Amino acid sequence: MDYKTYIAQKIKIDGVDGEEILSSVAVPPDTSMGDYALPCFKFAKVLRKSPVLIAQELASSIAADSVIEEVSAVNGYLNFRINRANLIKETLESIESQGAKYGGSDMGAGKTVCIDYSSVNIAKPFHIGHLSTTVLGSSLYKIFAFLGYNVVGINHLGDYGTQFGKLICAYKHWGNKEDVEKRGIFAVNELYVRFNGEATEEMEREAREYFRLIENGEKEANELFEWFKSLTLQYVNKIYKRLGVKFDSYNGERFYTDKMQPVIDELKQKNLLKESDGAQIVDLEEYGMPPCLILRSDGASLYATRDLAAAYYRKKTYDFYKCLYVVAYQQNLHFKQIFKVLELMGNDWAKDMVHVAYGMVSLEDGAMSTRNGRVIWLEDVIDKCVEKARAVLEEKNPDLEDKDGIAEKVGVGAVIFGALYNSKIKDIVFSYDKVLSFDGETGVYCQYTCARARSVLDKAGAFVAAYPVGYAPEEQEFEVVKTLARFPDAVKEAAAKYEPSIIARYCVELAQKFNKFYFDCKIISAEEGVRELRLGVTKATLATLENALSLLGIQTPRKM
Repeated sequence: MDYKTYIAQKIKIDGVDGEEILSSVAVPPDTSMGDYALPCFKFAKVLRKSPVLIAQELASSIAADSVIEEVSAVNGYLNFRINRANLIKETLESIESQGAKYGGSDMGAGKTVCIDYSSVNIAKPFHIGHLSTTVLGSSLYKIFAFLGYNVVGINHLGDYGTQFGKLICAYKHWGNKEDVEKRGIFAVNELYVRFNGEATEEMEREAREYFRLIENGEKEANELFEWFKSLTLQYVNKIYKRLGVKFDSYNGERFYTDKMQPVIDELKQKNLLKESDGAQIVDLEEYGMPPCLILRSDGASLYATRDLAAAYYRKKTYDFYKCLYVVAYQQNLHFKQIFKVLELMGNDWAKDMVHVAYGMVSLEDGAMSTRNGRVIWLEDVIDKCVEKARAVLEEKNPDLEDKDGIAEKVGVGAVIFGALYNSKIKDIVFSYDKVLSFDGETGVYCQYTCARARSVLDKAGAFVAAYPVGYAPEEQEFEVVKTLARFPDAVKEAAAKYEPSIIARYCVELAQKFNKFYFDCKIISAEEGVRELRLGVTKATLATLENALSLLGIQTPRKM
């Protein structure tokens, strides 16, 4: 049962709609007051009454029933205590019957969500700055799919621009096919860096000519470009596989080169395109923004031109319900401009475009800077986490089998959890020691909790979960089940706010509640009836925690 919704439906406030009431019902930090609470302060202005009086009047209007055991008013809060036996029985039965589907729904049936994330640049290795967009987008993909949406994951490749002419020029002057085949993307990137450091004016002219040849479909130039592209995808797909990331489309910037002109023509037809110093712009001054540059003075297209064409293509191809762009907050203005231009063109679906902005990632010893050579490759970060995880496992459990396989899951999980635990907009300072801690708010702690729960179940053997008649549950076991009951709400909230950190924090909370229960209450050695209940709580915790972690893209080893 969705207890939050059940409670919200019982509350009637004049002038306040049900959605606002539902969003206001929360779990109080002090559970001695109740299991759910409605703060009444925000309704004081509408009702012209004190919050204390509002809470008291509401409390007297809501009768207890088989679900709600008690309703009370305390200092402007309307508090609800749930029937514990009912909640435990229903929650455990729901998890038992639904298994890996518990927490999911079909609310998104018939709706498509497009998610643009990762967006790697051809011929450049994956650095740690790509971590957030990649794992954020992947987690949102999993969350929306879990809620029944048809999800389209899009890797909008950076595969267009004069840099590819420079790359071909560098390869022609200094490249070695055998070396590039052997070292792949890193050899290609070195050529590009060398060009930017050593190119003469003549080479710059050559580079522009090579880019022109690419655009015109010249055979050799395009074969070289496709070779560099395939080397890039071979490299990044290995990382995607380790992170559990997938895409349904790799249509990048180049794909839209022949789809821009209709957009430009429409802008002209609707008198939105203006000339400014030879360039073509959409004037957005009255909306508090600088102009959106559509064509440069030399007629060349820009990111905005291609993004507008991509938006039209995605709407026509997928008829999306929402189209998300998981891109760093530095691009806030760019997306505001794009969405406003689409709106000015008369597209009511512009309101369904969402920029999911996120903060930057740095290591403890300072920010990453490409210009100063402080580039940290994402593959190296993952490898180092896996290596450190292997050492920790060796120290904690030297007899553990398959340490390498478990270290991979723990190390990769630590990287993902470290990127997703805090609100997406916050900058992240990545610490190897912190993300690999078995204690505290980490993915490793949650994985270890799963291993602990599984160990209990393995030792217990076969059992049938049951709720003993007349049993008064201990506070610790009730807190676990109450947290389990909130999982469907956490998933919906994470989707509504485009915020996987809600799932990550839920995982930590559930792990903490279970570990307190594990240490404070007997499980296997409990008396008959209580034993079966507590094993049922343990089994439900394992299933739900594994479920929640999977929505982040984290696997759980059987043993640690």
